[in-house]
Amino acid sequence: MLLILMIVPLLSAFFSLIQPRSRKTRLTVLVLSAIIHNGLVFSFWVTRPDALWKGFLALDDIGLLFLSITSTLFTLISIYGVGYLTQTQRHIPKHEALLCACLSLFLSAMTLVTISQNLELIWVAIEATTLSSAPLIYFHRSPHSLEATWKYFMICSVGIALALLGNFFLAVSTAQAGINNPSMLLSDLIIKAPLFHIPWLKAAFLFLLVGYGTKMGLAPFHTWLPDAHSEAPSFVSALLSGALLNCAFVGILRVHQVCVAAGLSTFTQTNFQLLGLLSMAFAAAFILNQADYKRMLAYSSVEHMGILSLSIGLGGGALFGGMFHAVNHSLTKAMLFLLSGNILIAYRSRLTKVVSGMRRTLPYSSMLWLIGFFAITGIPPFGTFVSKLLILKAAFEQGQIITAILCLVFLALIFVGMVGIFLKMVYAETSSPKQSEGPNPEGTVAREPLWSLLPPLCLAVLVLLLGIYMPPVLKSNLESITLILTGP
Repeated sequence: MLLILMIVPLLSAFFSLIQPRSRKTRLTVLVLSAIIHNGLVFSFWVTRPDALWKGFLALDDIGLLFLSITSTLFTLISIYGVGYLTQTQRHIPKHEALLCACLSLFLSAMTLVTISQNLELIWVAIEATTLSSAPLIYFHRSPHSLEATWKYFMICSVGIALALLGNFFLAVSTAQAGINNPSMLLSDLIIKAPLFHIPWLKAAFLFLLVGYGTKMGLAPFHTWLPDAHSEAPSFVSALLSGALLNCAFVGILRVHQVCVAAGLSTFTQTNFQLLGLLSMAFAAAFILNQADYKRMLAYSSVEHMGILSLSIGLGGGALFGGMFHAVNHSLTKAMLFLLSGNILIAYRSRLTKVVSGMRRTLPYSSMLWLIGFFAITGIPPFGTFVSKLLILKAAFEQGQIITAILCLVFLALIFVGMVGIFLKMVYAETSSPKQSEGPNPEGTVAREPLWSLLPPLCLAVLVLLLGIYMPPVLKSNLESITLILTGP
């Protein structure tokens, strides 16, 4: 079943490449493959698939959670993407065929990340996500998108090179301990971790944290993220923020498991806390007075990756909150990026000074846009409020008062920066029609097709429901992950 999970999107990619001019069939195959993939993934919550290749491919609770997030987002985003591609007829068919192929390859690579139990294979899978997603950023073929693509490719390549050195150092730490023919299988590493050479293991962790942290968007290694997220098509940005960043996070969690088993919890948690707070600080600084609403959402992703890092650094009850926050952030951020696509189509600009009066020109999108704002900033009753509350509660209970206060300060600054942008976009009136660069300078209502509203609406409902009720199966999964990351 795990092989089928990867083969389905690969077949979709192959079909897109051999049928470059058959738009309707190609887009239909893309959506159908996403639906089949999603159906298989959710069947795994009932019956876990067997491990393959001597345990190299297996689905544990961490993999199941992030695979489910990825598959759900990809299904909804593919529906939105089909509508977007159908509406925009100006693109060259071969470029669109390449986009669909890369989307499917991207899904297959992210799937491999979540089901891999070998650290070397995880490295290969994360590198594959870079190679398959880079062409997606360059879809519009503009000078800015080309610059963003090269920036993404080069910075993430440096990061993945550092992660490779981290894997080498991890192998050295096993050799220094006298272990012959060391296995990079996660279960073997965890069992033998107490025997590892600690200085080399610490070096391995730092290189892997920086390497995968670059891909995850942790500050100060996040510099590719604002450009890539703002220049990519909005449905691609939704995938990058909602799914890709989680893949790098999974890689970091795997290394953390090994370090916890070796007794390095304090060392790793200190680094996680520092990077978490630093990421939130960077996000707060750049969100304040941000002039581009897609870049604002990108810096918000940096903030939330910082929150995830902080939750691992705090440990204990914060781990449960952090894993729950990963779910809520992915759903909410994907929703907001999809809505930013609606705004961009209507106003033809990413500048916040151009977009105003959305409540009249885009009444449904503007309502969802405000709902997304409430969710991403952690306003009750959304799931993000619950997850942030759990993390802050754990910080105070552990006596980490300074950490908790700093976290609250950064959250408050980010809220202040975002509230001005969101409210202005929705409620402010354009003083003169000449100031608007969009197609609706006089505030006429823009057409909002169903494909542009249904996927973000589904995501909004999910985040709201998670704030009110947590399914027992999800709670059990999060508790299991907490125990895994806490260690013996």
